[in-house]
Amino acid sequence: MNSGKTMVTQLMDLMPWSGFGRIVARLGGDTRVQSFPCTEQFRAMAFAQLTWRESLRDIEACLAVNSTRLYAMGFRHPVKRSTLADANENRDWRIWAEVAQVLIRRARRLYCGEDLALDLDNTVYALDSTTIDLCLSLFEWAPFRQAKGAIKLHTLLDLRGSIPAFIHISDGKMHDVRVLDLLPIEPGAFYVMDRGYLDFERLYGIDQQGAFYVTRAKRNMDARRISSMPADREHGVICDQRVVLNGYLTSRHYPESLRRIRYKDPDTGNTLIFLTNNTALPALTIAALYKQRWRVELFFKWIKQHLRIKRFMGTSENAVKTQIWCAVATYVLIAIVKKELQLEASLYQLLQILSVSVFEKIELRRAFAKEEIQTHEDRFSKQLPLFDF
Repeated sequence: MNSGKTMVTQLMDLMPWSGFGRIVARLGGDTRVQSFPCTEQFRAMAFAQLTWRESLRDIEACLAVNSTRLYAMGFRHPVKRSTLADANENRDWRIWAEVAQVLIRRARRLYCGEDLALDLDNTVYALDSTTIDLCLSLFEWAPFRQAKGAIKLHTLLDLRGSIPAFIHISDGKMHDVRVLDLLPIEPGAFYVMDRGYLDFERLYGIDQQGAFYVTRAKRNMDARRISSMPADREHGVICDQRVVLNGYLTSRHYPESLRRIRYKDPDTGNTLIFLTNNTALPALTIAALYKQRWRVELFFKWIKQHLRIKRFMGTSENAVKTQIWCAVATYVLIAIVKKELQLEASLYQLLQILSVSVFEKIELRRAFAKEEIQTHEDRFSKQLPLFDF
């Protein structure tokens, strides 16, 4: 890689620009555009994510002070906040969603061999949502409560590499369970989710498509045991049973038997009841799978801390979704760099280094070498990473 290029230019060179151009052409992103095409819009939004810019004025000022480097970054004209605001407002957010999906597919191919610390070759997904609060008077399209606005990020996380395989952005009122109607179900994959997604009709749909689910039972679940398997009480498995539902509606929504595992966590002493349609895996493996669900919570904490998705640069639905999808694309691009360059640094470390070195003319692999990372870590010694991968 050419060390004469700045780090941000080298990073942008890894973007699939040919595929990007096809998406823009199909969705008409550059129709009647003369001076600020979609490529420059994405570069500006990615720059904001990498350098933690909080506003359009902030982006404009930081790029203007580096005006001699803009051409090499891919900008053909100075970036004005009004121009960027109009682009975020008017250009279809689906452009950035599809660009992010292209990067996600590339990242998942790179991380498909990651070890889950489980004797399991299947793809494992964790499903959950997080809420981002908004001012209802400014974001009227995102109602949540009577005097409060919010959006939800419903995310299906591929646990091999912590790559978001599916994201749906809704207003705050959308119930979590409804996202099961939108999920692309992959036969043979495991879908791990909490009790908020317990809907037997939808779970039966997952079962009928050849996929597996792992979730928790609610306290008022009405079911009867039809058989029991040996339980490993020494390791916390209290019982492992096959059950059928008793309720008039639930027995019709889920007419087949399912597996119920009662497990006592040796670390906390809490007793958990798992439900799954998989009958082949040991009960302890099912419990370990559910424990992996916590990684989607860590993912939400990480992106809220390190990406700019809590303070928005526009108030329309299109502008908000544009900013979120550009943030997701930037996150996945960094994950791709980490894997393709075989870097040992965490994503946190990579983002920290990029945030202060985007205009440095140094090769990416060398910048992220161990000795370089140690120098940069000294500057942020008080900031602890949430997790490494």
